Amino acid sequence: MITLTEQASHKVKEMLEAEGKEGSFLRVGVRPGGCSGFTYGMGWDHEMKEGDETFEQHGVKIVVDKDSYLYIKGTEIDYKESMMGGGFSIENPNAIASCGCGSSFKTALAKGKEEKCDD
Repeated sequence: MITLTEQASHKVKEMLEAEGKEGSFLRVGVRPGGCSGFTYGMGWDHEMKEGDETFEQHGVKIVVDKDSYLYIKGTEIDYKESMMGGGFSIENPNAIASCGCGSSFKTALAKGKEEKCDD
């Protein structure tokens, strides 16, 4: 399961409305890249694909492709505001390492190619 906190759900709904994307859902996934092997991706979609996993949290539909789900099962997505602005944070129990820049991770399932961070 992928968990979206109440705060993150409110922000997603706000963004969907502001961008005129009502009826779309939040697609979450991973792709090879970044300093530690994988990077997260989040965006709007309106088409389901074969093998997609679906979840609903606080009125927000979340969809994850079957390959990504292996690496992010059990992940919690939150949204936090700070003096420097706001942003989504991802707590992935499958990550065994993450990059100093905080945008990529590595799992025990597939250790990606490590690269030097640009921070």
